[in-house]
This record gives sequence, C-alpha cells and structure tokens, in this order.
Amino acid sequence: MTDKAFTLRVVMAQLDFLVGDIAGNTDKIIAAALDARDRLRADAIVFPELTLTGYPPEDLLLRPGFVGQVEPALRRLREAIRGIVAVIGYPEATATGLRNAAAAVGDGASHAVYYKRLLPNYSVFDEKRYFVAGTDPVVLTIRGVRVGITICEDVWQPEPVRRAAAAGAQLLLNLNASPFHAGKGRLRLEILRQRVAECGLPIVYVNLVGGQDELVFDGGSMVVSGRGELTQRAPLCVEGLYPVDFTVGATVEPIPGAIAAEPAEEEAIYRAIVLGVRDYVTKNGFPGVVLGLSGGIDSALTLAIAVDALGPERVEAVLMPSRYTADMSNTDAELEARALGVKYHVLPIEPAFQSFLHILQPVFAGLPPDIAEENIQARCRGVLLMAISNKTGKMVLTTGNKSETAVGYSTLYGDMAGGFAPIKDVLKTMVYRLAAWRNRQAPVIPQRVFDRPPSAELRPDQTDQDSLPPYEVLDAILRDYVEEDHSVEELIAAGFDRATVERVARLVIVNEYKRRQAAPGVRITPRAFGRDRRYPITSGFRR
Repeated sequence: MTDKAFTLRVVMAQLDFLVGDIAGNTDKIIAAALDARDRLRADAIVFPELTLTGYPPEDLLLRPGFVGQVEPALRRLREAIRGIVAVIGYPEATATGLRNAAAAVGDGASHAVYYKRLLPNYSVFDEKRYFVAGTDPVVLTIRGVRVGITICEDVWQPEPVRRAAAAGAQLLLNLNASPFHAGKGRLRLEILRQRVAECGLPIVYVNLVGGQDELVFDGGSMVVSGRGELTQRAPLCVEGLYPVDFTVGATVEPIPGAIAAEPAEEEAIYRAIVLGVRDYVTKNGFPGVVLGLSGGIDSALTLAIAVDALGPERVEAVLMPSRYTADMSNTDAELEARALGVKYHVLPIEPAFQSFLHILQPVFAGLPPDIAEENIQARCRGVLLMAISNKTGKMVLTTGNKSETAVGYSTLYGDMAGGFAPIKDVLKTMVYRLAAWRNRQAPVIPQRVFDRPPSAELRPDQTDQDSLPPYEVLDAILRDYVEEDHSVEELIAAGFDRATVERVARLVIVNEYKRRQAAPGVRITPRAFGRDRRYPITSGFRR
C-alpha cells in the first residue's frame, strides 16, 4: 500500500441463484460483475457460497457430469470478467476429493483459491457427505489491500479467521449460504462481532438470497468494522448489488453506509415465507397456484401469502363447503378472495360425499359414523383441487400448520394433498400473529376469523379443541419437545400436565409416517420437520 489514503469499493452481490443451473448462474455472475465495474465503479465484487451451482446442490455433487460443468464455466468467467476482481463460490474437484471453494477470478486468471475449512454437518447441512475440508488460509491482494477469504461456517468458529489474520489479511470476505430462521440475523451479527473482537479486522459478510425447496436464504448481507460496529446491512429477502466503501490508509476502515432495519419477528417470517413460495413456484415453472379456502385462519393466511408472492392473477381459490360448513365460513372465505382480488369457485362436496357413502355402504353397514366419514370429506376436497391442478397446471398449496402436522391433525390424501405447504413450519399461535401482521398492512381477513374457535367442520359443532389441547398449551409443549428436544419428564417438571404431555408426545411420535408423505414447506424455525428432524417411522421409542 502507498502512504496516501484511498478508497476501495467492494460490492456485496446478494443474489438469487438456481440450484443446478450452472450456465444460467454463470450468465448472472458475469452480468453482475460487469454492472458492478461499469455502473458502480467497484474494485471487487463478492458473491455467495457455491455461486456457480446454487446452494445446496445436494446429491447433484455426486454426479461426475454435473461437477464436470464447473471448470468450463470457470474458464468463461475468467475470460469474460475484466477490470474487476470477482470472488465466487463453486465446487472444485481435486486429487484428494471435492472441495467447497472460493476463487478470485478475472482478467483471464484465478488469482486465489480458498477451500472451506469447517464443513457443517448438523441441522440442514450435510457438507461432510460431499466435501473434503481445506487446511490453509488464503490472502489475495486487491489494489494493495491484503484480503482474506473465508466461507460461511468458517466465521462461526475462531480458528479460520485467526489464521487469515495471522497470514496478513487486513480485510476479511465471508461468502455465505446461511438459511433463515427466526432470529438468525441477530445471531449472525453477534458471531461476526465475536470474530472481530478476536482479530480486529473488518468483515464483509455476503449472504445468498432466495428460496430452495424448504430453505429460504434471506440475504441480510452486512459489514462489521474492526471495532465491531455494524456499518452497513442489506435488506432482508431482496436481491441487489450493494457497494461498500473502505478508507485504506494505515488500516482498512469501512465508510458507514445504509443499514436496513431489522424487521420484527412477524414481518421477517412473513417475508421469508413469501420469498420461499415465490421461488418454489417460479423456479419449478408453475403458472400459478390453487388452494382450498375454508373461511378459517390457516387458509386465509396462506391465500394472502400466495397473493403477495405471485400476484392475484396467478392465484385461484376454491370454496368446497360440506353439510357441516357454517354459512359464516363461506361468507368469510368469499370476503377474503374478493379482498385479495383472486378468482374463486364454489364447489360443494355433498354430491361427491354422498356418492362415496353409497359406494361404501356395504362395507360401512351397521358401523357408527366416525373419523372415516370425516376423512372422506377431506379427500373429496383433495380430489377436486388436484383435478383443477391437472387441468390448469397450477400447483396446489396445502394450508396445514406445524401444530397440526406435529400431532397428525390432518388427512392423508385430503387436506395434505398438494405440492407445497407455505405454513408447514408455523405453529398455530404464530399463524394468528402473522395473519394479524398482514391485516395491519391492509385488512384482508375478517375479524371474526380471528375470533371464532378454529374448526375442521367435518362433523356437527366440531372445534379443534375437541381433539387437541388449547393451542397456547400445545404450541408451548411442541416448542420444547420438538424444537428443543426436551424429554417428557423435563416438560412435566417445568409445570405441564403429565397426561397432556404424554398424549402430545405420543401423537408426535406415531404420526411420523404422515409427515414423511407431506408436501415440502418453508422452514422458519431452527428445527423444522423434514431436513432438520429425521426420526424413524418404525420405532419402539415412546417418550
């Protein structure tokens, strides 16, 4: 470096990439890099983890033909990107195995290659299944500034950052694919401040944005100074190129920029679900979605999410009243559809229900009505929704929440039938909070939907609490039992009723088979059903 201070500009490329689309991702990287060079006058641009393949590529990494597409894409990047340093993530095949790599490319060369040192193998991560860990720090020079590279998990522990500082880094770049859960933004900032306190260097934290199956990557890219100050943060769930300026003299100091506000919990969750739905539908090529609208809070919230994700023109609602459906349920469902501007149909299921009962009469003769008749109604609705999906190409959204999913309060091939479950990881108490937040933006859900006792309306005068504990109690137990892995005895010691806890635990365990057949849905907690929580179906465990 010279003695005279100057400004270094680094762009955080908080972008959405499609897993598996190496050619399309390459195009997007080149376009962003040249835009950062020409419009933003940047010296460097930093992309998220595994930029080229998208994250997580999962078992695509086991296909030689897939990994073989990476090197030609890298050659294209090296030739097309000139006049700016682009730091990108990609998988690299080496003599000792596949590596999770980051390289600084441009002007016909790769200027530095770093291999991720810490491979997470917990929660939703399976990186040890695919990658071999790196061992050495890498420091490159950009306009005389010594810049260390790390990848995602490397910043969550002290050693990789300490090694980069010891190797002479003055500034750290951290490439991320960090998935969302409620409260994750505050946790990331806390971790970055811990690393800064240990190394005294500013960190540029660049995160992926976008939905990938059940995961949502929320962005929130940020800069923390060498004194631990948050000096810049990109918005949640928004793509963009965000320039960061550094004054380079005796030290490298970030110049304060825009700090996007940390949204309240309800807003953060709602925005993450909207992004997850939008990307799942769009990336998989569906023209739109269709869902059953019952007049209850779950379907009302799901409809609002769908409209906010896709626009009303891509959303279709179906009201399917039965002999047990209250008039107010039909009225409220129509009010919701009209308020959100979606096309809707009213298709009563009574003729189909009667037909099934007639067909089954020889088998059911002499047996009292029970859950079988209730489930037939739900399955009539599933058949109608799937028929509309087949005819129009629109994907069916299911409307079940985490509380119901946990205890099996749902019908296989009925209300569980569909392609994606937006509120699958949302407890019922949070459903009400999210719906209330959405109504504060613009009232679209009638107040009595909040006020009425929730009901499946599959038998006379039915309410959810006929079959389940009050949701406030159920959700508290589920948070501790499912998300925190507390035992039955620990929950009882904490003050919960023994009989209630034992019943809920039993329901969670015996309904694993249902959850295995459920549609994927957006993960918004640290412990969602699916990738996070993998329990056997056949098991003697009961506590």
